[in-house]
Amino acid sequence: MTATRPTTGPGTEAGDQPGVTGTPSGLRKPGGDVRETLYFALRNPKVLVGGAVVLVFLLLGLIGPAFLRYAPMDYAGPPMAPPGGDFPFGTTTFGQDVFAQFVAGLRSTFLVGVLGSAVSAVIGMTIGFVAGYRGGLIDELLNMLTNVVLVIPGFVVLIIINAYLGVRSVPMQALYIGVFSWPWVARAVRAQTLSLRSRDFIDLARLSGVGVGTILRREVAPNMYSYLFMTFVLLFGGSILTAASLDFIGLGPTNAMSLGLMMNQAVQWSALHLGLWWWFVPPGLGITLIVGSLYVMNVGLDEVFNPKLRET
Repeated sequence: MTATRPTTGPGTEAGDQPGVTGTPSGLRKPGGDVRETLYFALRNPKVLVGGAVVLVFLLLGLIGPAFLRYAPMDYAGPPMAPPGGDFPFGTTTFGQDVFAQFVAGLRSTFLVGVLGSAVSAVIGMTIGFVAGYRGGLIDELLNMLTNVVLVIPGFVVLIIINAYLGVRSVPMQALYIGVFSWPWVARAVRAQTLSLRSRDFIDLARLSGVGVGTILRREVAPNMYSYLFMTFVLLFGGSILTAASLDFIGLGPTNAMSLGLMMNQAVQWSALHLGLWWWFVPPGLGITLIVGSLYVMNVGLDEVFNPKLRET
């Protein structure tokens, strides 16, 4: 899916925020009107539809395993059985329950999405806040580090690491993804922090003797909460896509079922040639719906947080 190119706003740099549409209008005073935000969020169809789709898949991944009759790798029924009866998604060429694999794959997909986005968010936001607030030599050094990582072909490095390191668990995959996904976050947060550090309330905090960490935590970050939340949504979707790509080419975790691994196995065992559409369509459709819904929800959140875009 191609992300919508961002619109630059005050304190932003063009191209720094892939997929974040509009001006990060979350630059508001701490303790903003949460009720007002919720009011407009519940009236925005993009937020409601996108959030509902993601929530349905999340609940299926969380509580679905409790209702499954078979484990994902069990030889549960007749080989290549079409959907119906005891197997709503049919079976594989080995008689494995595709629905059981799909449910287990959802859990792994959401786990790598959350962990990967959390790692990249922590690294990117920390570097962005410090570089934007401190300026000077620290800003130059952190900018140099960001630019170095930015020009490294991250996906190629991930392929090399996964192929030769030999550690292929879901947490390790999420760590790899997070370490190479933060540069655009750092640049975008730095730009917003630069525009905030000259505000009067920041100067007042400095004069009162408050430390840098406290200022960033209590004064800067709360004024960007909506923008940071939308950034996390994008990181979440990006982590899922990257993990699915690695799984599909056979470089994902070997100790857990995932949607990408389902597609890899379907291709490996000629599901397309055998006409077993029920083996490869559910995982592909699931990834598309989850990531697509996250991007749709992100567009809706921008309309919610930005008063100029709200539909009254």
